[in-house]
Amino acid sequence: MGRYIEAKCRRCRRAMEKLFLKGDRCATAKCGLVRRASIPGVHGKNKTSKSGISEYGMQLMAKQKIKRIYGILERQFRKHFDEVKNRPGITGDLLLARLELRLDNAVYRINFASSRSQARQIVNHGLIMVNGRRVNIPSFAVKVGDVISINPFKKEKNYFKNLSQVLKNKTNFPNWISFNKENLEGKIVNIPTKRDSGIDVDIQMVVEYYSR
Repeated sequence: MGRYIEAKCRRCRRAMEKLFLKGDRCATAKCGLVRRASIPGVHGKNKTSKSGISEYGMQLMAKQKIKRIYGILERQFRKHFDEVKNRPGITGDLLLARLELRLDNAVYRINFASSRSQARQIVNHGLIMVNGRRVNIPSFAVKVGDVISINPFKKEKNYFKNLSQVLKNKTNFPNWISFNKENLEGKIVNIPTKRDSGIDVDIQMVVEYYSR
């Protein structure tokens, strides 16, 4: 399976903004963008803004930004776009909803992981259950009514023992997820909106890119 090999901090520098790919570290002075704000490459220091970029270039940047945030490659991203492009509704909003409803992203939103890459690893290792069944496919689409929980055979791992204490004090759950702190279960209660995603990008540019 394909995966990103470029360092996470370089992806943020290339986007010229924080994408929060390393969880809590991104909010500290250790953030790669704070320590080195220039774009990667020989001529990176000479590029400090997005001025002079063509419309196509802006569309490409919007697409690349979303791909980096969710940590998926072109083939998978295009597949998600093709899934929603003929559905009734606003294509851009439908695309963001599909990305938010990926199992790895839902695990991240529930706070079972501090980053999407960590969430993907947790799912890959079979540590997550959906409606009582083990699912190890990060791109699996959860839907309203689905319950996401920790594999009961894995709850004794030190990671989850510590996590249960941390989650008792968590309050920043998205509107589309209801979290049961006693059972450590997250339930999908709504379809996530563009506002829920918190992604600062013109999603219409992505639609226009694929509609060329």
